[in-house]
Amino acid sequence: MNYRKVFSFIACLILSATLFAQGTKYHLLIGTYTSPGKSEGIYIYEFDSGNGSLTYKSKVIADNPSYFALSTDRKFLYSVSEGQGSKINSYSFEPKTGELKFINSQPSGSDGPTHISVDKNRKYVFAANYGGGSITALPVEKDGSLGADIQDIKHEGKSIARKKPFVHSAVVSPDNKYVMAADLGTDKVNIYKFDPLNRPKALSPAAQPFVLLDPGAGPRHSTFHPNGRFFYVVTEINSNVYAFGYKNGNLTKIQSVSLVPEGHTGPSHGADIQVSADGKFLYASTRSTLNEISIFSIDQKSGMLHPVGKQASQGKSSRTFAIDPTGNWLLSTGQVTNEIVVFKRDKETGLITPNGQKLQIDKPSFVKFVSMD
Repeated sequence: MNYRKVFSFIACLILSATLFAQGTKYHLLIGTYTSPGKSEGIYIYEFDSGNGSLTYKSKVIADNPSYFALSTDRKFLYSVSEGQGSKINSYSFEPKTGELKFINSQPSGSDGPTHISVDKNRKYVFAANYGGGSITALPVEKDGSLGADIQDIKHEGKSIARKKPFVHSAVVSPDNKYVMAADLGTDKVNIYKFDPLNRPKALSPAAQPFVLLDPGAGPRHSTFHPNGRFFYVVTEINSNVYAFGYKNGNLTKIQSVSLVPEGHTGPSHGADIQVSADGKFLYASTRSTLNEISIFSIDQKSGMLHPVGKQASQGKSSRTFAIDPTGNWLLSTGQVTNEIVVFKRDKETGLITPNGQKLQIDKPSFVKFVSMD
């Protein structure tokens, strides 16, 4: 027997198993609420997709960076500052090390910026101002800094549940031509046409200026299907998911489904919504007294949702969650219980199960995976 070949073969198997166990490494960026609390800003961890482990790397000091967006080239990060002053901050980002460096700030236009997005060509950043009830368009300069000539559009109206607008998110369409602004206070998703050349008024009402949801729905967050033909909204007050067909800035309602189990009483507060990268499954979370992540399969032709299962989010108040780029993991923020809970995800069934790992961090509000160079 050629023992050298046998030992070489075994060594290769061990090496392969080790590499598989380690998996691909990603940056995990964590936004937090710093006031009141012990958190200090945005935290950068290393995430191992082989075993779901998290390793601390660095942080950047910031005031209530509860939500942020990364440019498609991964060179710049734009964060809300939801505390006093209500600002939008720009940072340079190093994809190799995960290092963030502050560039500049601009006013958010209104009080309480709670969501932010950036168009795919890095021409504009869009901020949803919850407290001020407006959407703001901030121009981005070539060096990644934010320009001073902002556009702030105040919403008008009310609903049976709220007496004024509360804009909760602003999402850019896949064709990069429209921005969808979910207004919790008016039960509308406002649709804006986006023209980056029309500075400083890059946003204008679209031909279909809005879609109206059920009275008292309270639209919060939204997302597009990877195929660009479907659009989904999660509502905070009635805790539903609304499905729409999307084409050229127009939305056509497909269905609405409840996240609340039969017999449940008390507030449920729909929170975040995500579609898996393969477009097969949709996930939506609830907070308050429910604290669940609901899972739906997606009909690829119609966009219809079909219930698959529910999973307790473990921590309380899952404000946001994220699926890692491999599709094997889901991480959920527990804002009240001060932790991020790691779930193993089955890509075939869409179901998730806690793997026992939790990262203790004060008031986490947002998580985002970023590829390493």
